Amino acid sequence: MDIWGFISKEIQKGNRVMLITVVSVRGSSPGKKGFKMVVSSDGQILGSIGGGVMEYKMVELAREKIKDPAQGAFLKWQIHDPNAGEDASGLICAGSQLHAFVPLSQQELPYIKDLVTQSESGNTIRMELSARGFRCLKAEDHLRPDCLEGIDWHCTEDILPPQTLYIFGGGHISLPLSQVAQMIGLRVVVLDDREALNTMERNTFANMKKTIDYGSAAQHIAHPPSSFVCIMTVGHGSDQLILEQMARLPLKYLGMIGSKKKIQKIYANLEAKGFTANELGAIDAPMGIPIHDELPEEIAVSIAAAIIKTKNGDREKK
Repeated sequence: MDIWGFISKEIQKGNRVMLITVVSVRGSSPGKKGFKMVVSSDGQILGSIGGGVMEYKMVELAREKIKDPAQGAFLKWQIHDPNAGEDASGLICAGSQLHAFVPLSQQELPYIKDLVTQSESGNTIRMELSARGFRCLKAEDHLRPDCLEGIDWHCTEDILPPQTLYIFGGGHISLPLSQVAQMIGLRVVVLDDREALNTMERNTFANMKKTIDYGSAAQHIAHPPSSFVCIMTVGHGSDQLILEQMARLPLKYLGMIGSKKKIQKIYANLEAKGFTANELGAIDAPMGIPIHDELPEEIAVSIAAAIIKTKNGDREKK
């Protein structure tokens, strides 16, 4: 479940929640701008703002403040320097990060529900966090430049559609892949053309499971730029049918499982239909990071690693 779905669920249960958002970062810091964490009044938490002792301190602060129904939104610096006094994070990275703490309750529930609906429909939503709290901006709203100082602090953020992994083929590899994908924060949709498939029924990790006609596979990709697609159907014919529909979509990631011989055959068929070498070269096939995997769980980890590499880019660790 993503942050916004979690917030909606917690508020509907009668809980208040504290949304913690990293709104500014200076120097070296484990949290990045846009990182979010939610703390519910019943003790549940979701997300991360960078981890470690700093995150623990911010969670405890949120738990303390959420007890007060009159608590408003506020900002809190965490400076990664042991000499920073009350703003010292407990880390020694030498940077700092600024958090916006914004309480949410029944009053904000309609806006949160609309945000979830719009986002899952592939729409980008602009929200504003400020000293007055949370609101979703409308097209006619005047967009103020961010100001993170003083009593009238405010900042805006575009909430993009959730990054979604579409798994075509609900067989034995889809189970562990769904689990790992959920762990790394992806919304998971599993699609198959077979009715009453045991592995589909056992899959409790997918956000959505559906029986479809593979001939209309592309219609199920709600927002291609935020979508990852893995093709692993029961046969090479259906794999090719889906690949033809996906290869020209602006996907974040497209991969297909199979032997090199099978892939060469499918590529030859697609070349005969006019697909270019560049289009085919963008496909990860056989998909996954080569780790000599054999078990379904190992294959799932291999595929997830390739997705993570694409999702996060090829940034080198320093």
